[in-house]
Amino acid sequence: MDNAIEIQNLTKSYGAVKALLPVNLNILEGEIFGFIGPDGAGKTTLFRILTSLMLPDTGKAKVVNLDVVKDYKELRTRLGYMPGKFSLYQDLTVQENLNFFAGIFKTTVEENYHLIKDIYQQIEPFKNRRAGKLSGGMKQKLALSCALIHKPEVLFLDEPTTGVDVVSRAEFWEMLKKLKKEGITIVVSTPYMDEAALCDRVALMQKGKIMTTDKPGNIVARFDKEIYSVKSSDRHRLSTDITAFSGTYSSYWFGDNIHWIGRAGFTETHLEDYFNKLNYTDVEIRKAVPNIEDCFMDLMTE
Repeated sequence: MDNAIEIQNLTKSYGAVKALLPVNLNILEGEIFGFIGPDGAGKTTLFRILTSLMLPDTGKAKVVNLDVVKDYKELRTRLGYMPGKFSLYQDLTVQENLNFFAGIFKTTVEENYHLIKDIYQQIEPFKNRRAGKLSGGMKQKLALSCALIHKPEVLFLDEPTTGVDVVSRAEFWEMLKKLKKEGITIVVSTPYMDEAALCDRVALMQKGKIMTTDKPGNIVARFDKEIYSVKSSDRHRLSTDITAFSGTYSSYWFGDNIHWIGRAGFTETHLEDYFNKLNYTDVEIRKAVPNIEDCFMDLMTE
């Protein structure tokens, strides 16, 4: 399988802030590739460079074999880009926005309607409503429709599910699976760790650096530490005390529980003894099954 994207030693700084450390990565044609990381990880900066909206400081990048700096004019006709912030014309209606973007790329809504049919049908009853009056989920669907209307070879989605409800998130990922079958390479960024499992491959990012790249299942399979889920009614006290424990390698909140990993030589028994000495009466400690978020936190600790 050929590469849709090739990145070599890409860097970007904003003054003293290094937004991207040297990034080296290849993304295959036809895959759903996810950049997973919190705000400030460098995901948006990387997307802006790959879509020719920003110049890198050093390094090179090619998308569909076009240089993102030298070939930017042709590149923009072959990409779809949905930025994190809703950027369509809010005073235009749903239908007017779609027609406008089709016109920019010298195509028509009818020509590529099959690509957006499943998405657009959900907002078509509101086609005469101004875009600024749409709900978050409908704005998301309109933005995706506009990004797809010219049948791009690569689709960039920058945190597309941020701020939308759980049902809309699930529907959105179902749409992406269907688009993949059309041969479109999809590159998505998200702060939601659970969305990593929906990608073919992911890059875990933090502070401008790619910490690891692989299939989500392979990343989890490499996790080689014992991890425990710890719970108590006094959440604040629990968090303070478990952090202070000399046997703690790492600890962080995971829902209502704290996920705890002990230092070498420290086990669940040592943690139980520690809480007993502090007169805890309702602590629950259970062995946990690691997931992609645990892998991310472990890489940060290392």
